[in-house]
Amino acid sequence: MINNTLAVGVQGIQDGMIGMENAARKIARGGVDGPQGTAEGAGSLVEPIIDLKLYERSVEASAQVVKAADETLGTLLDVMA
Repeated sequence: MINNTLAVGVQGIQDGMIGMENAARKIARGGVDGPQGTAEGAGSLVEPIIDLKLYERSVEASAQVVKAADETLGTLLDVMA
């Protein structure tokens, strides 16, 4: 059960990091999808900025899952020792 929890947490971190990388790449392009200095160009940055923040929160939540599983495993080892 703890191994599954750790695996889910680690997978969540990996997925979040990939999502953050993709969002950052879109931000780095700086609105290349639309003309520079126009609402269309600036508007194309809004979604990747929001995505970046969402993926950041996802990574933080997954890290908490990994931390909780680690602490639980540590407690079980202490009890069994």
